Amino acid sequence: MTTILKTPEGWPSILLARAGAADPIDLEAATHAGAFEGLRRAVRDLGPTGVIATLAASGLRGRGGSGFPTGEKWRSCAGTDAVRRFVVANAYAADPASRTDLALAELDPFAIVEGLAIAAFAVGASEAIIAVRAEAGEAIRRLEAAVAAAGEAGFLGGNLLGSGRDVEVTVRPVQGAYMLGEETVLLKALEGSRGQPEQRPPHPATHGLDGMPTVVQNVQTLAAVPWIVVNGPEQFAAVGATASPGTILVSLRGPAGDGIAEVPLGTPLRDVVALAGALPAGRTVKAVLVGGPSGGILPPDLLDTPYEFGALRAAGAHVGSGSLIVADDRACIVDLARLLTRYCAGEACGKSIPCRIGTQRLVEIGERMASGTSRPTDPTLLEDLAADIVGSALCDHERLATLPLTTGMRYFRSEVDEHMLRGVCPAGVCRAIAATAAGAH
Repeated sequence: MTTILKTPEGWPSILLARAGAADPIDLEAATHAGAFEGLRRAVRDLGPTGVIATLAASGLRGRGGSGFPTGEKWRSCAGTDAVRRFVVANAYAADPASRTDLALAELDPFAIVEGLAIAAFAVGASEAIIAVRAEAGEAIRRLEAAVAAAGEAGFLGGNLLGSGRDVEVTVRPVQGAYMLGEETVLLKALEGSRGQPEQRPPHPATHGLDGMPTVVQNVQTLAAVPWIVVNGPEQFAAVGATASPGTILVSLRGPAGDGIAEVPLGTPLRDVVALAGALPAGRTVKAVLVGGPSGGILPPDLLDTPYEFGALRAAGAHVGSGSLIVADDRACIVDLARLLTRYCAGEACGKSIPCRIGTQRLVEIGERMASGTSRPTDPTLLEDLAADIVGSALCDHERLATLPLTTGMRYFRSEVDEHMLRGVCPAGVCRAIAATAAGAH
């Protein structure tokens, strides 16, 4: 069971407001706590255009990592001239180190179902899909139960709450790799095709599933929608950062423990990291990996960076999967960057040459760094190769796979130079180097 970390008094709770219910698939208890009031107001008071305008005014941005404005995406989809439209809730949870999306599906599946129904109503989609990792048995069970209960109560199905619109929701278990976190890859998987990204534009909002307009949203984004409809866009915009309002779920992991927490966007990294508790006695924070396997490795002097889309990108990291991993002074940055780059290269789909070959070359540079066999040209080669990969990237996975090594070079250059120029691992983690250095003495 995922641990919900305690947050400071006064921090708002939007996504986990109903978490902790004795039975998260008890519809009567959920409606008593406010579930589906947002859907009622969307249908009764706002109408499709009003819902989209409300979302746009709130400033809600996608929680799947890219941070694209939700209202803009919905308006683009609704404005198409198409006979069919789809809405897809991305609950795949591609990052194996993050439990945020699956925990939300288990703790409050009705929030996801309600947000999905509102989205479908707003954009004119009669078909909605919750795509979830096939191995996530408990999340699938609870989502299916929530969909069935909502359908029996009239919150889904034909003539939705008397609106004249039909919304059918299905839960679709999908199998695949890390790349399924990317929306065009997920759509390919739902179509039964090979999971590879598509060139954009056109974007899925106009050309998505089966070539039809499709809104793809992370489950956290959808779960925030009912709260916004009920409480108003102004209240949501007042939470968090001006450019990135609202809250987001963060998965924390470190020597002191792990769990998830709901955090207002714009909160300094220092305060987010502190939620996981203190490090063991005598240990200090050496780095924080922000964004999952393709995240940036940030040093302690950047812990005052606001946890929000723009600030993290400027620092060389990203929100990504919402994963934050704390490394103490025993960690080796070179070894960490090498392992992450190898993982990203192994998970690449291989569609584009810069990704298929370029990421493997990055792995080779990292392996040489960790084994003490670096070449004099490796620092320049790493920077040039990373720039070429980013510049020609077909998708964010390819673009972001360069971050572990490039941020390692950027913020921990002295440690990198120890490996590359002197063949020494200061942390004693890179065993080949440590053994060689010990023998030299």
